[in-house]
Amino acid sequence: MIRVLLADDQRLVRGGFRSILEAEDDIEVVGEVGEGQAAVSACRELRPDVVLMDIRMPGMDGLEASRVITGDERLASVKVVILTTFDLDDYVYGALRAGATGFLVKDTEPAELPQAVRVAARGDALISPSVTRRLIAEFAGRVQGPKPDPRLDALTDREREVMRLVAAGCTNDEIAARLVLSPSTAKTHVSRIMSKLGARDRSQVVVVAYESGMVSPGWQAG
Repeated sequence: MIRVLLADDQRLVRGGFRSILEAEDDIEVVGEVGEGQAAVSACRELRPDVVLMDIRMPGMDGLEASRVITGDERLASVKVVILTTFDLDDYVYGALRAGATGFLVKDTEPAELPQAVRVAARGDALISPSVTRRLIAEFAGRVQGPKPDPRLDALTDREREVMRLVAAGCTNDEIAARLVLSPSTAKTHVSRIMSKLGARDRSQVVVVAYESGMVSPGWQAG
């Protein structure tokens, strides 16, 4: 059972999400909060698998709450998914950089919400990868030049190939197809990359790839 916490200051939004998610046999909404500090406290108390976190909330906003949650070793298993509208500019990139697993556009089709939660819980791929890729590419372009990252020295040539494909928004199956690997081998490579980088999930791998200059804004897998 996937345990979900809803963090949004609009009760109507929370109610709609709860109604959609609780219709699924494998998802349980364990709590609702309307402010960032309350989200942090609820995570520590309830230990959800996934938090659907609105950015704009009174008091501590969702971005700061995400930083606190992802920076707490006791909450290492909690996946934070940012709820956003498409025009939120720097907030999305900042949230991913702060350790959020990905983001979910608020006008997502209702049928896609449960699957998005499942994807986040697995940590297998960024949510809405094509949209996420465009936003990360745009905002990573604002970084003042690439910053060499010594953690990359530990990666093999194959792992670097895989990391570039992760940065392009490819799933494990897509990586396997492009590099002529089995899906399980692709997944193993991704897991090793995350371990060597000390990354919580794939979204942090993507951010490192852009900030280090391994890939540049607008780059796509051929």
